[in-house]
Amino acid sequence: MKTLIIITHPDINHSVVNKRWMEELKKYPGEFRLHHLDTTYPDGIIDVASEQALVEQFDRIIFQFPYYWFYAPPMLKKWFDEVLLHGWAYGSKSGYKLQGKKIALAMSLGVEEEEYAPGARYRYSLKTLTAPFELTFDYVKADYRPFFAFYGLEYNLSDERLEQSVVDYLAYLREF
Repeated sequence: MKTLIIITHPDINHSVVNKRWMEELKKYPGEFRLHHLDTTYPDGIIDVASEQALVEQFDRIIFQFPYYWFYAPPMLKKWFDEVLLHGWAYGSKSGYKLQGKKIALAMSLGVEEEEYAPGARYRYSLKTLTAPFELTFDYVKADYRPFFAFYGLEYNLSDERLEQSVVDYLAYLREF
């Protein structure tokens, strides 16, 4: 079953992790359909009908992005606001177009995992901080799955860790 990967990164050309993940995923067009929002909509104007039609074609959807400022990049928030409309994604007469679709997040983070814990720098776990995503997908009756996260890219990134993240991400996608 093919997976739609909706990618948002405001500067993919200077990305390390997300760019490398995209390069690898492009090798498997039979498994993954990549859809980079920032490239598709450089002017920020989203074709809502086109996005809805695309999403309807897939039963497995990943949102891939760098996690910063405790959320996703602005383009993904805009996508949620404009695409997940009443009457399509939710509402008594919508048909809940995302109902039952497996949906998850794949995130890259600058700091180490232990920074996201009670008593640590950011005080909350990443699971707690991503609860709004879970609530959003529960609200539209999607099958929200545990996220994939690659931590420590800011201070602890080596070629070996980067390549291991590719292996780990592919394994996650294939088991998701």
